[in-house]
Amino acid sequence: MSGHIISVIGGKGGVGKSVFAANLAYAYAQEIRNNVMLIDFDQKACGDLSIITGSKSKKNLKELSEFSGAIDPRTILTFAATSPQKVSFIGMPAEPSAAAQINVDGIGKTLKALPNISPITILDIGSDLSPLALRGLESSTLIFLVTSHDVLAVAQTKRLYSELMTNLFPKDAVQIVANFSQKGIPVTPEIIAGQIGKPVFAVIPRDDVACIAALSKSQPAIVTQANSIFSKGVLDCVHKITQKSVLKTLEKLVRAAPPKTKEGENPEVAEKKRKLAWLDLKGRVLRALVEEMDIKNTGDDKDPKARIILREQTKKKVVEILDKEDTKGVADGREDTNKLVKEILDEALGLGPLEDMLSDKTISEIMVNGPHQIFFEKGGKIKLSETVFTNDRQALNVVERIVAPIGRRIDEKVPYVDARLRDGSRVHAIIPPCALNGPTITIRKFPEKVLTYKDLVGFGSLSMEMADFLRLSVEAHRNIVVSGGTGSGKTTLINMLGGFIPSNERIITCEDSAELRLPQEHVVRLETKHPSLEGEGGVDIRCLVKQCLRMRPDRIVVGECRGGETLDMLQAMNTGHDGSLTTVHSNNARDCMGRLETLVQYSGAGLTQRAIREMIASAVHLVVQQSRLDDGSRRIMEITELGGMQGEIITLQQIFIFKQEGMNKQGKIVGKYQATGFIPKFVEVLERKGYKIPRGIFSNSNK
Repeated sequence: MSGHIISVIGGKGGVGKSVFAANLAYAYAQEIRNNVMLIDFDQKACGDLSIITGSKSKKNLKELSEFSGAIDPRTILTFAATSPQKVSFIGMPAEPSAAAQINVDGIGKTLKALPNISPITILDIGSDLSPLALRGLESSTLIFLVTSHDVLAVAQTKRLYSELMTNLFPKDAVQIVANFSQKGIPVTPEIIAGQIGKPVFAVIPRDDVACIAALSKSQPAIVTQANSIFSKGVLDCVHKITQKSVLKTLEKLVRAAPPKTKEGENPEVAEKKRKLAWLDLKGRVLRALVEEMDIKNTGDDKDPKARIILREQTKKKVVEILDKEDTKGVADGREDTNKLVKEILDEALGLGPLEDMLSDKTISEIMVNGPHQIFFEKGGKIKLSETVFTNDRQALNVVERIVAPIGRRIDEKVPYVDARLRDGSRVHAIIPPCALNGPTITIRKFPEKVLTYKDLVGFGSLSMEMADFLRLSVEAHRNIVVSGGTGSGKTTLINMLGGFIPSNERIITCEDSAELRLPQEHVVRLETKHPSLEGEGGVDIRCLVKQCLRMRPDRIVVGECRGGETLDMLQAMNTGHDGSLTTVHSNNARDCMGRLETLVQYSGAGLTQRAIREMIASAVHLVVQQSRLDDGSRRIMEITELGGMQGEIITLQQIFIFKQEGMNKQGKIVGKYQATGFIPKFVEVLERKGYKIPRGIFSNSNK
């Protein structure tokens, strides 16, 4: 069975929408001599259909929305009340508060199953496009928009019709029903059609006597007053639908078939042509949109309401422009058109094809290699996106939209920029002439939830023994350097370590782009400032480190050491600011020592190599090496203690290591964490201070 859903909606209350919907269901059952489903979707007028039909369903729509089982002809009978006229009815909860709690997603499952249960389903929808109403309308083959013959009703119907068009419901799928029609009325069906801009599909005569008599008996007029002019008007409407095969015709509009490949044409070539036609159509609409309205001002960046209003206004204009375009073979059906409009709006007002990736919580990084190639990282693996920018100009517009709210510029004179999105995600962009492939954008996303040590242990990034040891080290004011490559998880790890700092201590963070989100209350966040176009007013990390030393810090956390600030950081660690944290780019603990030595030399202090090494050996207590492995997982590879100088060399002693043992069938790296058996030198010092440290965590039998 392949049935159809017909929705009945009114521009305002009092137009007889529910009476028409109930009688339409009974008229259809009489016409097709088969079962028809009638469902109350009006969350405001709770219970009207029950009064009109005299039926009370076994269970209401809220209970149906919460049903977790399969929806089929047998289970639907446990909810519906079936009349002798073969109309099965499911009502709305009598209480508006209960009606407001209907699970829209749960109803979506039912709507998907209904065409396989009943040949015709009638939904009585209210006058507002609520989430429940939209879900019902999206599943409908035909939408009846009911109005009466008065000026206010027609005006509200026109408003609702415009909203339906903006929501991309096909014009032919929305049909006007003029209710309460009678001779001598000033607002004729022709005037209604002229005001709304669409012919009236059906005119239902006014028959107060028949309708009141039917209501008094709690039966539809089709049943009790079959020969009334009202009943004949509803039956004529049903005849018009069935005789002209309206539903079969509309089904092609609502559920467009996939584009056919011409005989002898390569499917890949055909798909490529369609994608090019899609991009060409999108480009034409965008150009027309720029000509017709100012989209440079995308609303107050801090005012979500202004952004929503602007998006709705722009959407209406896009729909108007698309109406003038030939979309056949490119965007067939409502689903394709919806996708096209969304892509146009995203490029015009947002970040184009990046919008969906930014909203996907499972994507951690986005890499744009020019307008026609976008990669993203998901689950530790890098994948190629199917969506792309229309052209270089659209990609450049996205870059400009990112940097504008923070007062930055990007042009040929300064073709690169570091910025931050509203959600805190870090962005780097570089454009031609330096970027030969076109505008290149790299976005490092932040998870909504700050990961704790329990999360990282659950992910297998470290063992519980290692987490306990790191917590102890942070609480005991050990200076820790987190070492690792790009994207290895250094920021996540240092954020976890910062969470171990006692809440009664004053923490000051210094970062190029503020990424750390520490849970403590007493945190001062400092961020670098880029110089102006004249090259003045810049504040770098080194300056921030010097400033924070005058701010009475208990802990200093530097996001990353990459220059002369390393010297100031080491000096701070050596002069009473124990317990400081920072990160460095390097491949292992030994390389980290060389990297720190090189960075200190950037300061221009002219220190000897031995003096620098002695400073590092006395300032840094632990190096935590973080790596991203071949399977995309991020793990702590080693935790190493600095043991001072031995001759010209800084001595290092591993405390914990990750030992790789192979790969499983799923391509995941298999291994275990081990303690080396070495007990750090500072453990005895801490024990003398009263710390209770279980020596068992250092046993090399731990995994």
